[in-house]
Amino acid sequence: MNRAILSQRITSILADLNRLTNALYAMNTTDIQRYPDNYEVLSTDAALRAENIACRLRHLIYSTTNIKKEEYLTSAAVMQGINVEKKGDVLEITLPCLLPKRKQRQSTEYLLDPFTAAMSQYARGHPLPRLQHCVVCFSHVYCQDLPKRRVRDYDNLELKQFLDVAASFILTDDSGLLCDAYNTTELGETDCTRISIMDSAHFPEWLAERQAALQSITDL
Repeated sequence: MNRAILSQRITSILADLNRLTNALYAMNTTDIQRYPDNYEVLSTDAALRAENIACRLRHLIYSTTNIKKEEYLTSAAVMQGINVEKKGDVLEITLPCLLPKRKQRQSTEYLLDPFTAAMSQYARGHPLPRLQHCVVCFSHVYCQDLPKRRVRDYDNLELKQFLDVAASFILTDDSGLLCDAYNTTELGETDCTRISIMDSAHFPEWLAERQAALQSITDL
């Protein structure tokens, strides 16, 4: 990459870092009890700006170094805290945040690419069954200490891309006719998203155990 172009991109990222810093200072001085709407706008702006910066830095790495994209994204998955494990007949993936809203391209890329890399790495070391029909369950866990108005409609969340990636590792065919999606909203100690993938025959048992073990927001 031409040095002048590289310098221009780095300067642009530095400018966004300054804007992010200003947003964080504003968050730190805003009374969340008296001005919850202002705080929500500031925090959302800061989070999206940080994700945008991270994605731009990734692309800078890909274009200016010898580090392979998959290699970096595998490290990013570890850094983010993405966890993939098999629990009996269920493959469970834990993402350390809520899923992004629809049409937020950079925000989706920030999480989706490391998620895909984590799934690929797990599949290489742990042979996964190829199912004829599966259910992918999205458990949206909201921090119980934060306002309940944060809870969003499922239609406003970017589910399809994550559903397609998850299903591609375990289905014999990626047809929508062979994969059902289920959503549940829960309260927990911190924000996160759990994606549970299973053969459709195991779904009723999984659902019964989940409802018994976890506090649903509808119980409040």
